[in-house]
Amino acid sequence: MHQPPQQESDMHLSALYIHPVKSLAGIAVASFRLTDRGPEHDRRWMLVDESGRFLTQRVHPRMALLSTAIQDDMLIIRDRRHPDEGVAVPLRPSDGEALRVGIWEDECEAIHPSPEASEGLSERLGVSVRLVYMPDGSRRPVDPDFARQGEITSFSDGYPLLIIGQSSLDDLNARLDSPVAMERFRPNLVFGGGAPYAEDGLRRFTIAGIRFQGVKPCARCVLTTVDPLTAATGPEPLRTLSTYRTLGGKVLFGMNLLHEGEGRLRVGDALVI
Repeated sequence: MHQPPQQESDMHLSALYIHPVKSLAGIAVASFRLTDRGPEHDRRWMLVDESGRFLTQRVHPRMALLSTAIQDDMLIIRDRRHPDEGVAVPLRPSDGEALRVGIWEDECEAIHPSPEASEGLSERLGVSVRLVYMPDGSRRPVDPDFARQGEITSFSDGYPLLIIGQSSLDDLNARLDSPVAMERFRPNLVFGGGAPYAEDGLRRFTIAGIRFQGVKPCARCVLTTVDPLTAATGPEPLRTLSTYRTLGGKVLFGMNLLHEGEGRLRVGDALVI
């Protein structure tokens, strides 16, 4: 079958984010290496309760106050309210207590490398938690209804990548009394250029020679209503989004992606359609 020629669009990567610990604050980066399960270091860590079940800001909004940083080969987690205090763990631990952890409908292997770090985070959050890591040998498949080639992901909600257009956020903020930051929506890729919600139509494209496919619009939840700086909650932006971005009873904002190949993405890279 004849394939239409690829064309460089006016869209380009304007921001990149990684979230080393699921549901904690993310990190804006100039570039990242894309691996088989998503951006390197993205959501390889997670907080679980005593039964091994995952925790998020949906139930524990105070998690928003925990910031993350990568320094050399260490992951640093600090409380925004007490920035001089924090816990540190090896970014890629090699051993620890083996656990089975649950995330949505999935169960997968994890390790618990630092009871001391878990104790410190439990004190900060006021609830008993364990900080667990997904080792390379743990393989969590993408939903088979949307997977193309047996793709895997980390402790993300379900897909290795999420993309949002800056124009989409600008359009949303024009409808809000108080604008919100992109951080509310926790994307990995943000692109400039293009019309609002252009990501809805991003089915096949490349960036830096890596192929991407938009497979499922991202359904949004109450996590978007948590202020990432204060952990305060309110009705927005979910209330406004629900007035014009609802399909099948779900509020949609952003596009989940699958990809083929590995390589490095950089702010400024063009989207080639």
